[in-house]
Amino acid sequence: MKINLSKYIIIAASTLVLGSCSSDFLDQTPTEFISEDAATADTDALYLALNGIHRSMYIRYESQGQTGVGGIMQQMDIAGEDLVYTASNSWFSSVYNWTAPSNENSSEVRFPYRTFYQIIRNANAIINNADAASGPQADKDITKGQALLYRAFGHFQLVQIYGKRYVSGAANTQDGVPLVLSTTDIVGRSSVEDVYKQVNDDIDTAIGLLAGYKKGNNSHLDQRVAYGLKARVNLVQGNWLVAADNASKARTGKNLMTIAEYTSGFNNYTNQEWMWGSHVVEVQTAYFANFGAYMSRNFNSAVIKACPKAINSKLYNQIPITDVRAAIFSKTGAHPNVVLVAAAKPFPYTSQKFLSVSTGDSRCDVPYMRAAEMYLIEAEAKAKLGAADAAQVLFDFVKKRNPFYILSTKTGQDLADEVMFQRRIELWGEGFRFMDLKRTNSDLDRTGANHNSTLTGGVLSVPASDKRWQWLIPRDEINANPLVKQNDL
Repeated sequence: MKINLSKYIIIAASTLVLGSCSSDFLDQTPTEFISEDAATADTDALYLALNGIHRSMYIRYESQGQTGVGGIMQQMDIAGEDLVYTASNSWFSSVYNWTAPSNENSSEVRFPYRTFYQIIRNANAIINNADAASGPQADKDITKGQALLYRAFGHFQLVQIYGKRYVSGAANTQDGVPLVLSTTDIVGRSSVEDVYKQVNDDIDTAIGLLAGYKKGNNSHLDQRVAYGLKARVNLVQGNWLVAADNASKARTGKNLMTIAEYTSGFNNYTNQEWMWGSHVVEVQTAYFANFGAYMSRNFNSAVIKACPKAINSKLYNQIPITDVRAAIFSKTGAHPNVVLVAAAKPFPYTSQKFLSVSTGDSRCDVPYMRAAEMYLIEAEAKAKLGAADAAQVLFDFVKKRNPFYILSTKTGQDLADEVMFQRRIELWGEGFRFMDLKRTNSDLDRTGANHNSTLTGGVLSVPASDKRWQWLIPRDEINANPLVKQNDL
């Protein structure tokens, strides 16, 4: 059965609706859905539709490894140099060896495209119908504001993956991605500049709509998350003052986690430092497709037993022993403080940052935004600005991770480089490394570390000028929508 996705919207209990800028792009039948009119008739329905978007962040899509935004986070780190495969496995291997980005028929290339356009499509249903819905104006504003942030987030992620990088001070007329602003849009690719303009406009509108909103849990998006997303976007654009200001606003009132909390498994979205994340309840588990089934160290899955994820050895060896972040990796692979299944193979430098509920329960809450990132954005932006307090911002953060850290005397690019080192060890496994390399126009360099050249397909370095930094648009989308043009092959 085919459905017209311009008429239907995912709801909180549903498990699958796939859409993009073309309603014909790989339509699949959801198990539960309601019409767009019904989903936006009143504010109760709007909240149900919004919860459907929250839920879509961690549902399984095509294959077992493709579980919502957590799966895409994995792709973005696997394509970098800091996450290391310890053995051969089929999970995202074409991303690790860089063959997927240049294969328009790859399911790995299709996965982020479809996932984020599904989120955008369902966000548009709320955005464009909220004002006409019956119910309190405050509830209309809350649901519309969060939907605007989802649309901004979706377009922002897509343009970073499929478009050429944003160049600060340039016209940025290069192809970005389709800007989809309604549930019926069939459009071509907008310029990178236009995509970023729309993303910023959506965030700014959301900031106003969410003023005074107190969210009930961290799966929802509030004004603090809006400031955080604004900081991310403007860091990529090189708008240092805007990035620093919004990062400071985003982290205001949030505490960094304690040393004990830091080593507890990154699996609890109520953690005082988390700003936005998904909580996977038992009745909504995706079993062997959960984030924890791939990124944890303790779950009893084939990929974790045979190919646990490791950190780049060169990077790990730069972490001071007094830094708590050294404790979330095991240099020997023994993991004495973690309960592993008997068949788990030991590999050096493996991660225990993420821990699932147990060896038999793969659930692990997924972090999308933390206060730590905001400190790092503010410090990097202020270092670029030459601000006098840039090193102090970094110190205030790192001191919580390493009590013996000393205030840096570096300035300018040298200080920005130190911030980047802190980003790499702090945000490992959270989906930032590929995009950090791309935004800074940096080469991929896996050499001299624990990467196995056989597993990487010989890809140990990729220059910043390589076309593969722009992932190809999925062939299915181009076939469905002739207005969309392919990246250079």
